Amino acid sequence: MKVETKILHSGYEAKNGEPRVLPITQSTTFAYDSTEYVGDLFDLKVPGFFYTRLANPTTAAVEKRIAELEGGVGALCTSSGQAASFIAILNLAHSGDHILSSSNIYGGTYNLFAHTLKKMGIEVTFVDQDLPLDELKTYLKDNTKAVFAETLANPQLSVLDFDKFSKLAHDHDVPLIVDNTFPTPYFCNPLKLGADIVTHSTTKYLDGHAVAVGGCIVDGGTFNWDNGKFPQISEPDPSYHGLSYTKAFGKQAYITKALAQLMRDLGCTPAPQNSFYLNLGIDTLHLRMDRHYENACKVATWLENHEKIESVNYPGLPSNKYYSLQQKYLPKGCSGVLSIILKGGREDAAKLLDNLKLIKMEVHVADSATCALHPASATHRQLSDEELEAANIPANLVRISIGLENADDIIADLEQALTHVGV
Repeated sequence: MKVETKILHSGYEAKNGEPRVLPITQSTTFAYDSTEYVGDLFDLKVPGFFYTRLANPTTAAVEKRIAELEGGVGALCTSSGQAASFIAILNLAHSGDHILSSSNIYGGTYNLFAHTLKKMGIEVTFVDQDLPLDELKTYLKDNTKAVFAETLANPQLSVLDFDKFSKLAHDHDVPLIVDNTFPTPYFCNPLKLGADIVTHSTTKYLDGHAVAVGGCIVDGGTFNWDNGKFPQISEPDPSYHGLSYTKAFGKQAYITKALAQLMRDLGCTPAPQNSFYLNLGIDTLHLRMDRHYENACKVATWLENHEKIESVNYPGLPSNKYYSLQQKYLPKGCSGVLSIILKGGREDAAKLLDNLKLIKMEVHVADSATCALHPASATHRQLSDEELEAANIPANLVRISIGLENADDIIADLEQALTHVGV
């Protein structure tokens, strides 16, 4: 099937007389006829559901859907994108291990890696992803267990060079983990470009309507966990009667361990209702992403030529430094998120936001409606102007997530708001 058809028909198939739409299994638990079968469930010998903290039929159908769209062997939905990033790392690293990460990642992920993982004994080194391969390799260590990056960084909007990063990881015999939140599987399949594991904040474009927080991990089934570096996956697990995930589950070893061990212990479980909303949002993914991209290109082009705008950061613009990588890895499109830097200062950026009428001010991106944020007044307000510059988020930067409205109306609102900016 073509991707547009797969988006609508993957994950769940109604049998004779069953609901056409994926049902919501709003139950914490499930009933069985024999203790033997329940025992087999707990020993991972048979598939099934026994407690929604681990697995639920509604969520399982969405996991199957996302895995099929990404081209993976299995997926695990989580309660948030943060939970997905956390489990993705914790599933293969423990105290004393090291992770190499691009510095161009979502701020919440950066804090998770730099502070929370550090408290757990996992060291993370952040690197400029635009460095040459030979220089990037110098940051790898004997105890490095993974390389992490984002396909399209939030909020820097840098495009990942998959050829370089997959070689970086695989030459060191560790997996490449890629957050594919902004492009979604419609615009990019990292597993086909050299990644081994994919993560998502499904809260964004996969949901698309700002109704349900969630995350997902997709296992490509391509990495050899029996290479001696990952005993927690290949050697017997005492919490499952000495079961070896690689021996028992083969290509699905990584994602099975994430479910059976970490979801069991951490309980970062999405509600069945949220999984239902996510599934409903995915139905229109292809239509929405095409429109987000079309609108963003039109708005970015208009902004680039406005006298009060110093620069526009959007990979879909030919003038952008990542345009060639976008054309190589994301030829169908990237996302609807862009950022602008005003010729004025912090006050002018705030004035722009305060005078918008159609565009909503939200601490969010990838909504169906256009929204905007001034990071210096919101998510990064604790930083001085000098600290903002060091973080590549200057005080006069505004992030805009272009929605599904008529692009002319988005432009009209920006145009009237810019008249209040005194440059």
